[in-house]
Amino acid sequence: MSSQQLAPVDIKPLLSRLWPLGHPKPVTADEIAEAISYFFTNQVSDVQASSLLMCLHFTGLDRHADVLAKTAAAMLKASAQIDKTALRSVVEQRGRKEGNYNGGLCDIVGTGGDAHNTFNISTTSSILASSLLLLSKHGNKASTSKSGSADLLANMANPLPRKSPAQLPWRTVFNLVGPLANPTDLEARMIGVARKDIGPVFADALRIAGAKKAMVVCGDEELDEISCAGDTLCWMLSSSSKEEEGKGSGSNEEIEVEHFLLHPRDFGLPAHPLSTVSPGKEPAENAAILARILNGQVPDDDPILHFVLINTAALFVVSGICEAETSDMGHGDDGVVIQERGPGGGRWREGVRRARWAIKSGEAARQWAGFVEVTNSFSE
Repeated sequence: MSSQQLAPVDIKPLLSRLWPLGHPKPVTADEIAEAISYFFTNQVSDVQASSLLMCLHFTGLDRHADVLAKTAAAMLKASAQIDKTALRSVVEQRGRKEGNYNGGLCDIVGTGGDAHNTFNISTTSSILASSLLLLSKHGNKASTSKSGSADLLANMANPLPRKSPAQLPWRTVFNLVGPLANPTDLEARMIGVARKDIGPVFADALRIAGAKKAMVVCGDEELDEISCAGDTLCWMLSSSSKEEEGKGSGSNEEIEVEHFLLHPRDFGLPAHPLSTVSPGKEPAENAAILARILNGQVPDDDPILHFVLINTAALFVVSGICEAETSDMGHGDDGVVIQERGPGGGRWREGVRRARWAIKSGEAARQWAGFVEVTNSFSE
């Protein structure tokens, strides 16, 4: 029986417990995730699906860490499955371990919705980062801006666009869970959120989902990137071993979350007003900017370049690659690691050094060219 032929599911009983608030039997995150799972098998009517999303939005439940984590898990379970055995084999063959980076897959993504209409920073940063890390970029078409990651890539000679589902006239849980639903097994990730109060929620959702290396960021201007204009709020997840009481030397892994602020000066770079990095351009125009960056055709003091560098640098720090005591990147690398540490104990300036190398060595451009060639070899 196909998904279109499965029996309809009535979620009215669940809706009645969600709205109005104060029901004696509160709805659990597991129940919400189960109800949403029926969306993907076409078993819930459009009216009931919209009602559930509306209830979650106006009760604030779609901003609860357990709801986000379990909804993302439901999405992943319903999505087309990738061959993880084959993927692991490729990662083991191609991943280059360095510092505390184990050669695994990494991602940098933002929730969107910050209304600042800045350049496609996370997408560009992912391309630069691919010079040293294995990237599994997760993104979508624009929701509130002119150019989302998929829009940009579609204008860089890639057959990537897919038709986006229609959205309700307000943000729903699906606007938030996307960055949490990368279908690959990630070693490290950086997620930008467009509201400060969502930061600790996302950090907790990542912890619930089992993430061990991650950082959630929100620019002080409610920006879903590390801001080039001033302070950025950060929540860093890291694992530590903790001895189990009464079990001698035995230990288990515990995920800790550290909160701190980052500023462009921590990366050794000046601050720039957001107006200088918010061109509000169409995807094709942003693609041209991306091409110039990859080809080393923008000045070293360009604000958009600095914006890209600090975000790339942060992913390098989160991955653990900046913890290497020596450097042998080749292609002009002087091998001198910047060991200075900043907020959260990160070597942010070393991250910038590596990000600049990715451009000047031409390695980011080579990685991008290889991606384009392979992607364009696929049939529609």
